Amino acid sequence: MTSRDPSLEAFLDAAREAYFHRTNDPRALASLHQAFDALEGVKPQSVRPSQRLPVCQLLRRMGSETLHAPDLTRLMDSFFALEPSLNWARRAGDLTGASENFTDNHANAVIFGKNGLEPRDDVTLGISLVGPDTLYPDHRHKPEETYLVISPGDFRQGHRPWVKVASGDTFYNPSNILHSMRSSTVPILAFWVLWHGA
Repeated sequence: MTSRDPSLEAFLDAAREAYFHRTNDPRALASLHQAFDALEGVKPQSVRPSQRLPVCQLLRRMGSETLHAPDLTRLMDSFFALEPSLNWARRAGDLTGASENFTDNHANAVIFGKNGLEPRDDVTLGISLVGPDTLYPDHRHKPEETYLVISPGDFRQGHRPWVKVASGDTFYNPSNILHSMRSSTVPILAFWVLWHGA
């Protein structure tokens, strides 16, 4: 039987607690229940080498000491224990609509899922870092998605008005909806859970 690394298990426990404590949308809750139930099944851990991008230096400004909620503090402490093992990467594919500074001013990392610390195809749990004054391009994907925002920013679906999402709030994207995010003078840091289905 495969066992999960204790630091990865601690992060998963903290993410589960924070997500369910902070999510009210019934669609998001249904998706999250399926995703976290699936994550009870352990997959072999990856041996892929870690990689950091220059924008990741912004993480130093986002330590758990800046948060005042115990569940978020626990989540970020467990995340920073894993962070040196992550493979941070730039978004691939169509960048239409992105701000000019986007390429060097963002990074994404997968913790559970394809190319993650625990590769799997049923769930993706990852994190995005978007530097200051940056527009992430409109994009869509089949899996529904729930963000847990650590450092606030603006989020949008389709061509609707931008919505300000505060630290500790969640934001749900239905399957295939066009969506984007943009930062102000403060970087965005947000976790995301995509449920791919059984």
